[in-house]
This record gives sequence, structure tokens and C-alpha cells, in this order.
Amino acid sequence: MKQTLTFFAFFLVSTTLLGQKLKPGFEKAEYIELMSVFARQVDTLPPDSPIPKPQRFKFVYRSPVVGLDNRCDLWTSADSVAVISIRGTTLDPVGWLENFYAAMVPAKGQLVLSNDYKFDYQLAEHPQAAVHIGWLIGTAFLAQNILPRLDSCIRAGVTNFYIMGHSQGGAIGYLMTSHLKQLQKQGKIPATIRFKTYCSAAPKPGNLFYAYEYEALTAGGWAFNVVNSADWVPETPITIQTIDDFNQTNPFSNIPALLKKQKFPRNLALKYVFNKLSKPARKAQKNYQKYLGSFASRYVKTNLKEYIPPTFYQSSHYVRTGSFVVLLADEAYHKKYPDNKKTIFVHHLLGPYLYLASKLP
Repeated sequence: MKQTLTFFAFFLVSTTLLGQKLKPGFEKAEYIELMSVFARQVDTLPPDSPIPKPQRFKFVYRSPVVGLDNRCDLWTSADSVAVISIRGTTLDPVGWLENFYAAMVPAKGQLVLSNDYKFDYQLAEHPQAAVHIGWLIGTAFLAQNILPRLDSCIRAGVTNFYIMGHSQGGAIGYLMTSHLKQLQKQGKIPATIRFKTYCSAAPKPGNLFYAYEYEALTAGGWAFNVVNSADWVPETPITIQTIDDFNQTNPFSNIPALLKKQKFPRNLALKYVFNKLSKPARKAQKNYQKYLGSFASRYVKTNLKEYIPPTFYQSSHYVRTGSFVVLLADEAYHKKYPDNKKTIFVHHLLGPYLYLASKLP
């Protein structure tokens, strides 16, 4: 009788676990487990590492290194949930090139990455939505590996997926989430599949019009960016806003016409002031695109020989995107991790993030 009850209890627990689905909302334990999975992008952690081993997920697959030093892992759990873990920037200069290739491109279009790979994408529908070209290239190459693995998981009955990435991995996590959910809207991924995204320490992936659609696409607690308030990386890329970055209906679009209606010499004085305010931002944006777009394209082509640079979107208005979970760096934190200009990533590493996450209620 005791053995029968034990078996029944095991069966009940197993059935409950197999029936579990992803739930909306940030969960501290969930984030820590996913950070433990992400940490295994490093083959061997030091013995004194503060990062725990994953308890729920087991390693299944590692992609080859593709694109501009991009890689992803697939992990699965006994209760049929999978994690797509996207690697961040390594010490390889090629990975840093991807970060600094920071011109914007429309959030809908095609990238010609090689003679036999053209990446058709739609990350947002608004014609003014735009995203970071370097991280879009990373997304494009990783999608080649992720989509077949996704299909295999679905055939095996896995319908719940976490998308996880820290730093550059988080930036790509934004765009990968948009890509997969747009494919789902197009009927190319079953509607029954559920995605939940944990970006961590991620920089800004695109402009305001992209951010609006990403936030609508993941509304209800299905995506987060977890940020250490002392970390500078989420503050990047540098943003430049011009009057062209507003919605079509705005008071600034009529200013040139209004100035012409003013009487002389008032019209000249007002035009002078307007140009003094608007031209510096336009000039800065053009230089941004010149050096982090056209100039950087030459170096990208040395690594991706058949890559054809796209037409850039005329903006550099990067904005904070998605729902944020702020890990507030307090006095105790700064005693443990003091500012250090010689170690610029002191607040960006996994250890400080997990330390602050552990203090969350």
C-alpha cells in the first residue's frame, strides 16, 4: 500500500510538472536559473565562481560560431520547457565590431549576408521603426540555427521557450523575440508556442517606433530587461534625436513654413535660432551614421565577404525598450563592487547582477 501511494504521489507530481506552462511576470528564481544557464556559455567557470549550476535545465545543443562571433545554446527541462541562450560579446574583436556597427536600418526588409543567404525579416510594422544593424546581423545568422532546433522541439512536444541573453546576447534577444513572434503572427510558427524573454544588461536595440511595437508584442509580463543601475552598458548606444524622429503629426514639421510667414527681420532671427538648435543634432546624426555605419561596413565586409551593406535609416534615436527590472545598486553594493575606471565592466559582469538579484524580495 505504501509503495502504491509513493508511486501515485510521484505520478501526480510528474503530471503536474509536465502540465506546467510559462507564466507571465518577472520571477526572481526564474531569472537566476536562466543566468546560470547563460553562464555556461563559458566552457569552464572558475572554482570560486558565485554563479550556481542550473538546477532545472540540461544542455542539449550548441550552435557553431556564426556571423560576427555569435553563438547560441539550447537547454531543456524534464517538464518540457526549453531555453534559447544567446551568447554575449567575447574578447574577439569581431564581436566588438558587431556592437560598434551601430547605424540603424528599417525594422522590416532584407539583409544580403552571402550569395546564398538573404535574410527576410519583419521586426515591426511601422514604417519609421528601425533597429541596430550589427545586432540584426547576429539575429539573422543565429536564426538559421535556432529555427531548425525550434522545429525539432515542437515536434517533440515542447511548446514553451525562454529567450535569454546577457549584454550583447540581450540585445540580440530583443530582436530574436520580435523575429520569432512575427513569424508566429505570419503562421510560420504555431500559435500554441509561448515565448518568454529575459534580456539582462541589454543595451538599446532600436528607436521609439520599434520600442512601441516590441512592448505591445510582449505586453502582459512576457519580456524583461534586468538592469544593474550602476552598469553603463544599458545606456548605450549613444542616442541622437532630431526633429525627424517624431511622429508625422508634430509641431516641429510646420516650423519652416511658419518662419517664412514672419515679417523681416523677425523671420531671419527666428530662422537663425531654429537652425542653431536643429542643425547640430542633424550633423551629429550624419557623423554617427558615417563612422558607425558606412565606415564600419568596410570592416564587416572583411569578415563577411559576400555581405552587401543595406541602405541605412536616417536616424540614431536609440531608446530604452521593454519592461525593466531595476537592480538598484545601494551603499552595500558599492562597498562590495566599488567604481573603478580601470575595470570598466565591474558592474556589468554576472556576479554583480546575481548579487543584486538575490536581494530582490
